Amino acid sequence: MSDLGTLSVIFDLDGTLVDSEPNHYEASRQTLAAHGVPGFTWADHEGYVGISARESVRIWRERYGLRASEPELLAETDRRYLDLARTRTRAYPEMRAFVELLAAGNVPMAVASGSSPEAIEAVLAGTGLAAHLRTTVSADEVPHGKPAPDVFLEAARRLGTPPADCVVLEDAAPGAAAAHAAGMRCIALPYVPAQADAPEFATASLLLRGGQADFRAGRVYDWLRDGAR
Repeated sequence: MSDLGTLSVIFDLDGTLVDSEPNHYEASRQTLAAHGVPGFTWADHEGYVGISARESVRIWRERYGLRASEPELLAETDRRYLDLARTRTRAYPEMRAFVELLAAGNVPMAVASGSSPEAIEAVLAGTGLAAHLRTTVSADEVPHGKPAPDVFLEAARRLGTPPADCVVLEDAAPGAAAAHAAGMRCIALPYVPAQADAPEFATASLLLRGGQADFRAGRVYDWLRDGAR
């Protein structure tokens, strides 16, 4: 048994484990510009944090009246994102330390993300986190993305852990809602601190209102260990 008893930990990827949102923003900006929508800003992008790439392009088509199909837009955005992700993705230092603590304590871990399987693989390989995070689930592999619980439930199934024994780390409101719907505890660290009062975050077992700035690997590990006793 691990240091945390029967607990397993499931990580969201983008904005939680790694600071990949700048890459997502740039890929989105380039794709929209190529389809006649200039001026997509970071503030615009913040509205898509936590939403899968597939759902994002669906919204684009409706919002901007794009003629390209969803598969075309998704493929374009994924290609641009992968080019950036392989070389420009940074793992948050405290998150890397947390993953290493969990690995040393033999705690089962998984990644459950709205990104494509290829993007997840590229980011984990590029940051070196793949050495510890071998179980991954993409929203592309389940019927519904976040805020539906599907991606987290599939991660629990692959880990062989009951949902009630899983703890999710999430930076976005749709992800916190998905964790709650899955019957899992959630450690929430809002990517956009101004969104910390969103009702979805109120369901979290631990809310770090300042996001990554408030996250300390050792402190959160101790919190989990104390709760597992």
